[in-house]
Amino acid sequence: MASCGGLVGCSVLIYIMMVPGLQAQAALSCGVMKSDVSPCIFYLLFGGHVSSSCCNGVQTIFSSAQTTLDRRSICNCLKSAIDGIPYSNANLRRAAELPGKCGVNIPYKISPSIDCNGVN
Repeated sequence: MASCGGLVGCSVLIYIMMVPGLQAQAALSCGVMKSDVSPCIFYLLFGGHVSSSCCNGVQTIFSSAQTTLDRRSICNCLKSAIDGIPYSNANLRRAAELPGKCGVNIPYKISPSIDCNGVN
């Protein structure tokens, strides 16, 4: 059985799953995002091929972000999930590359240091 210790992919998604109170103040919630991106766990942990179900979830999240508030909410949820959790450079790189691998262009890099207030 693979260990999740220190891996951003597993840690982020587990954290989102365990904290239902992380709610966005827009139409999107962390709970919905958690469900949408849960098929991405394997890729975030181990790399390799990004599954179509993972990309469908990523595309769903970002295509439903119609307003600045929606986009900031997604950013804040991702940042909250990553903040303070140990991660490796490889896992963080895969998380940052994931939108592009799924054909989604976002105006920021997924990172614990992103300033979500600057997302438009």
